[in-house]
Amino acid sequence: MVGMALFPNAPISAPLPPVPAVPVPSDGAVAALTAQDTQHARQLADRVRARFAKTLVGQEKLRESLIVTMVAGGHILIESVPGLAKTTAAQTLATSVSGTFKRVQCTPDLMPSDLVGTQVFDFASQKFATQIGPIHANFVLLDEINRSNAKTQSAMLEAMAEGTTTIGGERIALPRPFMVIATQNPIEEEGTYNLPEAQMDRFTMKAVMSYPTAAEEASMLRLLTGRGSDTPDFNALDQDRISVHDVEFLRAAARRVHVSDAIMGYAVDLAATTRGAGTHPIQGLAASVRLGASPRASIALTRIGQANALLAGRDYVVPEDIKSWAHEVLRHRVILTFEALADGVSSDQVIDDVVRAVPVP
Repeated sequence: MVGMALFPNAPISAPLPPVPAVPVPSDGAVAALTAQDTQHARQLADRVRARFAKTLVGQEKLRESLIVTMVAGGHILIESVPGLAKTTAAQTLATSVSGTFKRVQCTPDLMPSDLVGTQVFDFASQKFATQIGPIHANFVLLDEINRSNAKTQSAMLEAMAEGTTTIGGERIALPRPFMVIATQNPIEEEGTYNLPEAQMDRFTMKAVMSYPTAAEEASMLRLLTGRGSDTPDFNALDQDRISVHDVEFLRAAARRVHVSDAIMGYAVDLAATTRGAGTHPIQGLAASVRLGASPRASIALTRIGQANALLAGRDYVVPEDIKSWAHEVLRHRVILTFEALADGVSSDQVIDDVVRAVPVP
């Protein structure tokens, strides 16, 4: 059975200044960012961060992962043990935008038509009518994605990769912006289906949540007792919403952030090193890594670097914009050998070696 929650659009009580237009020179090249653009981008990001402060305690890295992925125009996979507020974090980001939001509780009996939609025969008109599914929303939360079967996962892959779905042979475009926020529990194995490498590669980032500190857990309890409810009321946080147009502005602005050839070479070198190549190959890496990161990883590193630079108020990417997100971008793209798994080696340890081996430009 599919569990869905739809949060209605709500007006922003204190609207930000008008979104600056993106100037396009006569030669077709995209103009450089202005100080007004970067300032406006930071204001929008601060609004989203203010919303997180009211619903989530700690987990700053996860918060930034969600925001940066949204600005980069990608999808994110969140992994943690139960009870660490994966769903709350995903709902906070999704409902921070005045667009459509759907939540799907993935189960083994979830069929592609439950997610994508289906055609229903209308006896009155004697024609088939298309009923779109919950995937047709600006933000889609796929809760416990690894509990869905292979057929349903393939339907998700088409939506994430192409931005369209197919219902009864008809291709239907997904709304823009479109972002998938998926969660998975790495502990429970019964009734789960491992995501194939092709689908894992479609996620721009994989964020791994850790347990909160004692101080953060105490702050969480104070937050819960103060509001009188274990779950936040997202509809009561309308003053922190941004618009769908704001998200489109952020994504367009991020694509205009300058990336030098040296930075591009750094992203390519990081991805290539996981494949046993690169300018400084790691000896013995083949014993630990069965499959390295694809070129889609270097694209993701570049896009994430642009988004991170924009949110930092810069119109150019520095090496730290790439390096600081290397683990989130690469950890689900580095497939370990059975020997490495048996020895307790993690993909994060391999990425540590890669980051140390590749010189920073």
